[in-house]
Amino acid sequence: MICLASAVPAQAQIYTWRDASGHLVLSNAPRGERTARTATYVPPDAAFVQSGARPPRAIASSRYDDLIREHANLHGLSPDLVRAVIQAESNFNPYAISPKGAMGLMQLMPATARELGVANPFHPEDNIRGGVSYLAGLLARYDHNVELALAAYNAGPGSVERYGAVPPYRETKNYVKKITLAAGAASAARSTVIYRWIETVDERPRTRYSNIPPKGIPYEIVGKR
Repeated sequence: MICLASAVPAQAQIYTWRDASGHLVLSNAPRGERTARTATYVPPDAAFVQSGARPPRAIASSRYDDLIREHANLHGLSPDLVRAVIQAESNFNPYAISPKGAMGLMQLMPATARELGVANPFHPEDNIRGGVSYLAGLLARYDHNVELALAAYNAGPGSVERYGAVPPYRETKNYVKKITLAAGAASAARSTVIYRWIETVDERPRTRYSNIPPKGIPYEIVGKR
């Protein structure tokens, strides 16, 4: 789990209430007019639990597909891996806050968000941009070992380097297994489509091929399996 930059914006439309255990619950959907109120300030040391008022995963996931593909492709990452991380971290709830203070879709901690230049961790594009950049940095740090990068995302690089492997923490081991399985299954379920298009480079036409269609450029499908 990573870290985040700022407190909840002053005018954020986030509703709060206390559950039966006294925890402060935050949600973008009101619970009821008698119990819900709009939050204008969230104490930095408050105990939070994530609200269950979320859209179904398939709907929530598709809402961010373009952003996921854009930033994953920018860093050479698998969109399925990024999508699996978001599912595990926040279940696609952009207003999610963990008990440790991690926020948003990719659960950035404040210090990490500051380093990544994420001004508003509740803004989906800012959060995904920062989270994907952080994940890409971890993959580079661990020679593209996905399991070590995910372990560092969850438990911190210090824990990975202390053990020289995935730390023997149950939460971290389950986290790594859950994401690698989800990302692998999603990739296997997708058919591979090969796209071809022409780009002009130095005033000369160049033929390009990719399994990702270009934006704003005419292309044709030349292969599929």
